[in-house]
Amino acid sequence: MPSNPLPWELHIGGDAGELDAAAWDALLAAQPQPTPFMRHAYLAALQASGSATPRTGWVPVYALLRQGGALRAACALYLKSHSRGEYVFDWAWADAYARHGLAYYPKAVLAVPFTPVPGTRLLATDDAARLTLLQALIEWAGDQELSSLHLLFGAPQDVAAARAAGLLLRHTVQFHWHNAHPDHGAPFSDFEEFLSSLAQDKRKKIRQERRRVQAAGVGFRALHGRAIGAADWDFFYRCYERTYLEHGNAPYLTRDFFARMAEHMPEAWLLFIAERGGRPIASSLIGLEGPPGGAPRVAYGRYWGALERVDCLHFEACYYQPLQWCIAQGVQRFEGGAQGEHKMARALLPVQATSAHWLAHPAFADAVERYLEREGAGVEHYLQELHARSPFRRTG
Repeated sequence: MPSNPLPWELHIGGDAGELDAAAWDALLAAQPQPTPFMRHAYLAALQASGSATPRTGWVPVYALLRQGGALRAACALYLKSHSRGEYVFDWAWADAYARHGLAYYPKAVLAVPFTPVPGTRLLATDDAARLTLLQALIEWAGDQELSSLHLLFGAPQDVAAARAAGLLLRHTVQFHWHNAHPDHGAPFSDFEEFLSSLAQDKRKKIRQERRRVQAAGVGFRALHGRAIGAADWDFFYRCYERTYLEHGNAPYLTRDFFARMAEHMPEAWLLFIAERGGRPIASSLIGLEGPPGGAPRVAYGRYWGALERVDCLHFEACYYQPLQWCIAQGVQRFEGGAQGEHKMARALLPVQATSAHWLAHPAFADAVERYLEREGAGVEHYLQELHARSPFRRTG
């Protein structure tokens, strides 16, 4: 007999403002791999700021699983009319559907919009509730006549539930830095000790790049939490917006989104501002995860932009300044975001990130499964090659 015979109840809603924020965040805090990007304030800000809404092709759906009135599991998912802002690319799948006269959109994604950060997607009190929620969502997606359901950048517990539910797994590669000396595993005492752990050519390159920024007369200010003022946020947004516009795209996130971050989640943000001649010229924004009132444990490289060109400024703002800060603050890990093999030269090592996929059409599901088997073998080979090219110095 099941230990809890009470029936499960799935509740579906579309307004983050109607959720119990305290209950959501308490459930998130109990997960093995929480991130600030799954907090209620973050998800609500995406919706309220106009960043992730039906107008931008993101229809928010919040699923709550209850048993006997108690909240057992929850998740945020989005109905999508495109595949932008996901960082797990399925354009070829959508094209194949179109060539066969089938509609790939709308589809559903269990993801944080515009945020390729691995972490818990299925918030749950235990593995049974997590699997039950995922199974209920698959049934719901079928009832809604959606083409597919995709769980992006899930935590290992999410992946285990997806595997048990019969979803197809897809692997990609990210690059993360760990605050652990390769010889003895203890945290680095300072940036110089970190440099000394690297191979001579990597160490020399980093020092050369940092000297070029210093020779250009560029210095940095690091601002954390409420020390980031409105003018600092305004300057950051100018940099952020310009970066997108230079690549021919409008920015995903609105200025109002960051205003809401400053108001409701200030402790989750670290801003580096590069200055030359007393004027700000560039900035990088870092996300932080840690217990309430405690020291941050994980840092996430998120956004960067510059108003002036300075050789090697990107590396200094996005890697060396954050790593130096992480070492000084005892942060355990710095995640550099999606893709970017060049990050290995800065001691961000390759890790596997996993997504899971359910497709309603049996023939397409079979075809995608065969494709993912081939792709997965290539990713595994790529990871092996990367691990053989460690940036750390070799010891006896």
